[in-house]
Amino acid sequence: MELRQLRYLVALAEELNFTRAAASEHIAQPALSQQIRKLEEEVGVALVERTTRHVSLTEAGQLLVVRARRILAELEAAQSELEALRGIDRGHVTIGAIHTMGPIDLSLALAEFHALYPHVALSVREQTSEECAELLRIDELDLAFLSVTERVESHELGLHQLISEELLVLLPVDHALARHEEVRMAELAHEQFISFRQGARLRELLFSAGRDAQFEPRVTLESNESHRIRTLVSRGLGVAILPRSDAIGQGAEIAVARLVAPALRRDITLAWRAGRRHSPAAHAFIELARETFTDETAGPGATASIDYL
Repeated sequence: MELRQLRYLVALAEELNFTRAAASEHIAQPALSQQIRKLEEEVGVALVERTTRHVSLTEAGQLLVVRARRILAELEAAQSELEALRGIDRGHVTIGAIHTMGPIDLSLALAEFHALYPHVALSVREQTSEECAELLRIDELDLAFLSVTERVESHELGLHQLISEELLVLLPVDHALARHEEVRMAELAHEQFISFRQGARLRELLFSAGRDAQFEPRVTLESNESHRIRTLVSRGLGVAILPRSDAIGQGAEIAVARLVAPALRRDITLAWRAGRRHSPAAHAFIELARETFTDETAGPGATASIDYL
């Protein structure tokens, strides 16, 4: 079993297409196919199911991909450890971020880190909180900014809360509740909601509040951009629940009220895979994020130790 074969298998798992996987690895497609077949012969089981229209991994393939990602991540960490002897002058940090970051200015952290370590490559992937958590668990991300859901909190992650902010109700300006300072969730039982897609913490909080008020919110429009959600509300297409930082300030004209019964808050939490040995570059970015964004007024967040090289 060769490292290049593991890289090719991981690339195929990500692309589910031999041509695209080969392009991502900068080799010819027949060469990648040949190496996958050799790997299958060596392990003695089929790893990939191939049809004329579809490529998928077998159960054995999925299992090996998880291990392969860990092996490749450890190799990268070992290389980074050797490079650390000369300081943080190279490397690559992959960061996950949810679609609405509120007062967390990720661009500020990226700019500050680049100024300190200009030769370290940075990449950002925007996903839901649950997607970020899963990508952390399989080492596709070094760290992530996410909101803690029940599934995010359940296992394998180290967490450090950065901020917490209340959620507000957004209403069209001509809505019957538009002049209210507070709105109970039960008063929204018959409304059409505009919300983030499934897997987002704000979507989870919306349905949790609905259950508390003994109804299931009816989501008629979805968007992963808080600015667009606000605009849709202003057009009278529904109501929404957003963090204060997204609800207050410049943007389309809307009415805003505090949500009560229940009152809700959402967090932005820095997360990483517990037990992973981070490269010096990832270590440095995590420390910079903790120093830059921790909101002392928000109260202590859940924390866990971070393993560094």
